[in-house]
Amino acid sequence: MSIDSPTLGGRLQGWPPFIRELDATLSVHSQYVLSGNLYDSFLAPPAEGGGPARLLPLRSLLWETLRASGASFMVVYDPVDGLEIVPPPGDEAGDEAERAAERVLGKIKDERPSLEALTRHLAAVARPQENVRAAFVIDSASRIARTPTEMEPAERDFFRFCAKLSRTARPVRGNGARPKPLYNPVVWLVERPGDLPSWLTADNDTIREITIPRPHLGDRQETARLLARAFGVSDVGADEAAAAACDSFAEQADGLTLQSMIEVTRLAKERNVDLADLPDAVRTYKLGVLDNPWSRGHLRRRVLEGEKRVPERVIGQPQAVTKTLDILKRAVLGLSGAQATRSGSRPRGVLFFAGPTGTGKTELAKAITELVFGDEGAYLRFDMSEFSAEGSGDRLIGAPPGYVGHEAGGELTNAVREDPFRVILFDEIEKAHPRILDKFLQILEDGRLTDGRGNTVHFSESILIFTSNLGMFVPGREPGMLEAVPALAGDRVRNITPGMSYFEVEQRIKDAVAAHFTEVLNRPELLNRFGDNIVVFDFISGDAAHKIFDLQFANICKRVADEHRLMLTVQDDALRTLREWCTDELDKGGRGIGMALESHFVNPLARALFHRELGADEQITVSGIRREGGIVHLDIQ
Repeated sequence: MSIDSPTLGGRLQGWPPFIRELDATLSVHSQYVLSGNLYDSFLAPPAEGGGPARLLPLRSLLWETLRASGASFMVVYDPVDGLEIVPPPGDEAGDEAERAAERVLGKIKDERPSLEALTRHLAAVARPQENVRAAFVIDSASRIARTPTEMEPAERDFFRFCAKLSRTARPVRGNGARPKPLYNPVVWLVERPGDLPSWLTADNDTIREITIPRPHLGDRQETARLLARAFGVSDVGADEAAAAACDSFAEQADGLTLQSMIEVTRLAKERNVDLADLPDAVRTYKLGVLDNPWSRGHLRRRVLEGEKRVPERVIGQPQAVTKTLDILKRAVLGLSGAQATRSGSRPRGVLFFAGPTGTGKTELAKAITELVFGDEGAYLRFDMSEFSAEGSGDRLIGAPPGYVGHEAGGELTNAVREDPFRVILFDEIEKAHPRILDKFLQILEDGRLTDGRGNTVHFSESILIFTSNLGMFVPGREPGMLEAVPALAGDRVRNITPGMSYFEVEQRIKDAVAAHFTEVLNRPELLNRFGDNIVVFDFISGDAAHKIFDLQFANICKRVADEHRLMLTVQDDALRTLREWCTDELDKGGRGIGMALESHFVNPLARALFHRELGADEQITVSGIRREGGIVHLDIQ
C-alpha cells in the first residue's frame, strides 16, 4: 500500500505535526499509540466558515482529522464511563453518527464497561461488516492493566486479541477526498509507551507509536495572540505594545502547555490583570503564590543597608561580599540572565562560593537569606557529601514510579514547591556524584525540574548557592615537570597559602574549579552555567582573625551570663595568651578559631565551673591560662 498523495501534498497544512503524521499513515497502520502531552489543547486552523485559529482538545482534534478522511463516527472508550459516540447525538451530525454507530456496534446505550464488550466493539470497528469508516479511541489505556508485566488472565487475553486484530484489520474504501482503502484506526492514549505490554508493539509494523510533544515557542506565541482577544485586542499585529506583551507571555510560559496558558488568561482576568502584566499571572500560576518578596518596595533599601551590615557579619571578605551583593542587586532588579533570549524562568541568582574552609561561605549564604527574605528560615542547606552515590539523587527529586518512597517525593522539590522563595545552599558540591550534578543543568538553564512523580517544580524565584573547597590542594608535580603528574596515589600539594595576594588566590582557585569541571568531571557545560558567578573567598587576615576572636569570645561570655547568671571576665594577660593560641593558624579560618576557643577556653572553663557551687550574679574572673601536659587549665578567682 502507498500513502495517499493528497495528505502528503498538504491537505492538513497548519495542523499539529503528530496529527498530520497519523492522517498520512492511515493506509498502512491499523493502530496507533499516542503518548506524551495528551491533555493539552492544540492549535488548529479556522473552522470551515473562517475566523481565527482554534484551540482544540485532543479528542476534538482527532475527530476533526478523521472526519476529514471520511469517518462517520468515532467511538471513545473510557474505563470509567464506558463507550461514547463522537459527535454526540443532539443535532443532525450527531444523530447521523449515532445511527452509523448502531449499524456497526449495535445498541451500546447503558452498556457497562468491560473487557469482553470492548473486545467485541474493537473487532466490529477494525473489521467492519459494512463499508463504514470509523475510528476507536481507547482513553486512559494505561489503566486497563494493573501493570504491563503482571496482568490478570483476562487482561492478557485482551491484549493478545488486540495484537492479532492489528494484523487482521480490514481497510475500508470511502467516498470524497480519500476514496482509497484506509484502516479504521484503533488509537491508544497512554501516559507512557511502556504502559502497554512491550510485546504488543514490538516488531509489529501495523502499530505506530507517536509522541505528542509539549508546545514550542511558535505555538505559544500564536496561542498568546489568540488569547489576547480576551483583553479586547482583536488585531495584535496592528498593536506593537500588544505584540510585545504576547511575545513576553509566550516566553514566560516556557514549560507550560497551551491549556495552561488558557488557565493563566482566566486567572489574569479574574484578578483584573492587564495583557502587559501577564508574566505576573504566569508566575502566580507556576508557583501558586500571590505574594512576591522580590517585588516588595523595601527590598532595595534592605540591600543597600546590607552593604554595611553584611561585612560586619562576614568578617575579612570584602571582595567576596561586594561581588555577592552585586549579583544580589542584579537579582532584585530582575536582570539575572538578561543577556539570554529567554531568561525569565532562570533562577533569580546563582552563586558559586569557593575558597579556604572556615572563611564565611555558609555565613554569607545565611546573611543573604535574612537580607532578602527577612528570615533565615528560608535558608535550605544540602550537604552534598551525602549524595556521593549515584542513586542518592532520588533524595533530591524523589524515587521514580515503582520504587519504594515514590509517593513521598524529593527533599529538594518538595521544599521548593512548598516555598519557592528560598536561598538553597548546596554545600561542598564537588563531593556529589557526577550524575547528580547533571540535574543542576536543567535548573540553571530552564529554572525548573521534574520530580519523580512527574510534577514540575520552578526555581525562578530562588537563589542557588554552591560552595566548594576546590583549589586548596592540587595534584603534586614531579621535579622538572610542567604538568601535574602524581608520583604516588593521593600525592597532593597545597595550591594556595596564607599571605598570597587575593588576586593570586582568586586566579588559582578559579583555575582549579575550571580544571575539576572540565577535566575531572567532564562537565564543562555545568561550569559554563556558573559563568562569572564564581565568588572566591580569601584567607582570613590577622586583623580579621582578631575581630572574629572578639566576636566569638563575646558570644561565650553572653552564653555563660544567660545560662547561669554569672559575670565572666578574663584579665588582659590571660586574654592575650588565649588570643595568640586561637589565631595562630589562619589557614583554618573562623571555624578554626571557634574550635580553638572551645578547646582552650570553653572546655577548661566548664571543668572549673562544674566543681564549684555557683550562685546567681556571682563574679567569675579568669586571671591566668596555662598548659600542663597538653591540658589547658584556667586560674579562676
